[in-house]
Amino acid sequence: MRVFFMLLPWLELFTLIQLGVETSALTAVLYVLATFVLGVMVIRRQGMDMFERLRQSQQGRVIGTDLLLDDMWLGLAGLLLIFPGMISDFFALVVMVGPLRRGLARWLGGSQAQAEPYAPGRDSNSTSHETIEGDFRRLDD
Repeated sequence: MRVFFMLLPWLELFTLIQLGVETSALTAVLYVLATFVLGVMVIRRQGMDMFERLRQSQQGRVIGTDLLLDDMWLGLAGLLLIFPGMISDFFALVVMVGPLRRGLARWLGGSQAQAEPYAPGRDSNSTSHETIEGDFRRLDD
């Protein structure tokens, strides 16, 4: 595995050179720029979606760990698209396809935890209610 990661930059360079030979150098450069822009767009979109889900969890809605893992996997796909080369782009596309992504997560031993409602200040086994003390002032009077 270590050898693969040491050879990966050279393999990526080789694939881009082959793309330039088969088409043109301009096509290879445009390919790298297009995948870079696509990667930035994927990361930006997933970041916004992740923050929206975290905001919903703070409002008491149910959030599953699988949803957060999906966001992280898609963030990884965006990073792979940013790196120039066709091998990392292939792996990014595999990660972006939902069923393949979930199968890969199961294969790598991903979490199978179930979603639980967000409840601040309580552990999941507790049935007691917690009282929050404070001052308030009515604004509509």
